[in-house]
Amino acid sequence: YTYLPLPMVAGIVVFAVGAKRTLEVSGELPAVPAWALCAGVALYLVALSAFKRRNIGSWNQPRLVAAAALVALAPIATTLAALLSLTLVALIACALIAYEVTTYSETRARIRHAG
Repeated sequence: YTYLPLPMVAGIVVFAVGAKRTLEVSGELPAVPAWALCAGVALYLVALSAFKRRNIGSWNQPRLVAAAALVALAPIATTLAALLSLTLVALIACALIAYEVTTYSETRARIRHAG
């Protein structure tokens, strides 16, 4: 395998730091926690997509789109209330999950019952 799990773990850690700082702020989110909150999840999604590229040979386009949306959200998150920024990050992640569950449900079922 490669070193691709390292940026996945780094993304989780960066998001955790951003989430912790977000929960400590009552007004607008400062720049560093806003970027940590958004970029941590984006880094995880890009690394996960790169891992798929390394193992299967194709990129996961929906995850890359979600990562781009999170990076675009980061500068906006500095002007919003901290919990609203966290809510938007969660909504992007939930939208990605909902898309993947519905889009890949047939493939998952075929894999599970192929034995």
